[in-house]
Amino acid sequence: MADADLVVVQSFSTLSEAEMAKSALESAEIDAMIQGDSVGGMRPHMAWSTGGFKLLVRAKDQPAAQQVLEPSEEQT
Repeated sequence: MADADLVVVQSFSTLSEAEMAKSALESAEIDAMIQGDSVGGMRPHMAWSTGGFKLLVRAKDQPAAQQVLEPSEEQT
C-alpha cells in the first residue's frame, strides 16, 4: 500500500483482534495493514501508549471497510 492515503478504521486492544479484523477485510478484497508498537512483540501493552493496534486502509476504501467491520442490525 505504498504511496496511499491511509486512514485508521478501527483500533484494537490486542494484536489478535486486529489480525482477525484485517483478515475479514482481506476476505472482502480490501487491503489493510496493522500499526502498533509492541516493542517487537515483547511488550504488547506498550501499543496502548500510541492508541492500540490500529487497522489502516486506503482512504478510498474506508466506507467499505467500516461496513465489513460494523455488525449490521440483523446481526445484533
